Amino acid sequence: MDNPSLTNISELGEFGLIDRLTKDIKPVQPSTVMGVGDDAAVLKTGGRNYTLVSNDLLLEGVHFDMTYTPLKHLGYKAAAVNLSDIAAMNGTPRQIVVGIGVSSKYTLEALEELYRGIKKACEVYHVDFVGGDTTSSLSGLFISVTVIGDADKEKVTYRKGAKPGDLLCVSGDLGGAYMGLLTLEKEKRAFQANPSMQPELQGKDYILQRQLKPEPRLDIVEALKKQKILPTAMIDISDGLASEALHISKESGVGVAIYENKIPIDQETYRTAEEFQIIPSVAALNGGEDYELLFTISQSDYEKILKIPQVSVIGYITDISEGNRLISNDNTVIELSAQGWDAFRKH
Repeated sequence: MDNPSLTNISELGEFGLIDRLTKDIKPVQPSTVMGVGDDAAVLKTGGRNYTLVSNDLLLEGVHFDMTYTPLKHLGYKAAAVNLSDIAAMNGTPRQIVVGIGVSSKYTLEALEELYRGIKKACEVYHVDFVGGDTTSSLSGLFISVTVIGDADKEKVTYRKGAKPGDLLCVSGDLGGAYMGLLTLEKEKRAFQANPSMQPELQGKDYILQRQLKPEPRLDIVEALKKQKILPTAMIDISDGLASEALHISKESGVGVAIYENKIPIDQETYRTAEEFQIIPSVAALNGGEDYELLFTISQSDYEKILKIPQVSVIGYITDISEGNRLISNDNTVIELSAQGWDAFRKH
C-alpha cells in the first residue's frame, strides 16, 4: 500500500470514486432505461409506468452514532432516506427490502425497536416491507435498504433535464439537519466529559427531528402533479444544497445561479447556526441530510409554483459558460463549490 502509483480513495472523494468505478458500465439489457448516475435506476417493465430502484447504506460510526440515535428513529430514517430517492425521480415508492449486519452487542429487543421504526415509515408512506436479509457483523450495525417504486414513463424526472432560463426551486427549509447534528455532537462531548450531566436540548426540537427523523417530500411530488408542473430536473438534498445544485449542473450541462437571500432557513436553524458561529446560509449550502427536493421548472410554470406553500424559487439556470454562482446578500458573485458531506474524504 506504500506504492506511490496507487491512489487513496480519500483523494477522489465519494463522487470521484463513483465516477471511476462506474465509467465503463454500459447497460446491455433493453429494459434498462437509466442505470448509474441518478437518484434511482429506471427500468422498463411494460405498461405505462417505469420501475424505479434505489439502494442506500447506513453504517454505525459513519452515518449514525448510537450515543444519541434512538433505534426506532434510526429505522424510520433508514427507510425515509430511500423513499426520498424515489421522490427525487418524481415517482411513488411501493416496496422496500432491508438487509442488516449486526454485532453481538445488540439484543433482540434492540433490533425489534429498529424494525418498529422501519415499519412505521412504511405505514406512513403506504409502502410494503417485502423482504431482506440478516447477517453477523464483527462490529456495530450495518443497514442496507433497497426501495422499489414507479413513475409514469413520460413523467420520470432526471438530473439531466435542466435548461437555461429554468427556475431553480427547493422545498421546505435547509440546514436544520446539520445544526441538529452539531447540537447532538456538542452534547455528546459534554456527556463524555461529565457522565452525570443532563443534555441541554431545550428549544432544539425542530433541528433534532430534522437530523434524527427526516421525512421524504412525497407530498411535494403530489403537489407538483396537482398543479400540473413537470420539473425539468430534480434531485434530493442529501449532501447539501451546493453539492446537489452542482450535480444538476454537471448532468444537464448548464450553469446554476443561486441567490443567498432566497435560501429558506428556519428560525431555529438560524439561531443555532449563530450559536456555533456559522453563517446560516453556509449551513444550508453545505450541511446535507435535509432530504428536501431541489428541482428546476420552466419559467411558464412560475405562477403555478407560487401556489405550493413550501416551495421557494432560489435561483435560475444559465448557459454552462456562465459557470455555477452564488449571489451573496451584498450582491457579490461567488463561485459555487461543494463542501458538504463526503463519505471518503478525510474528516
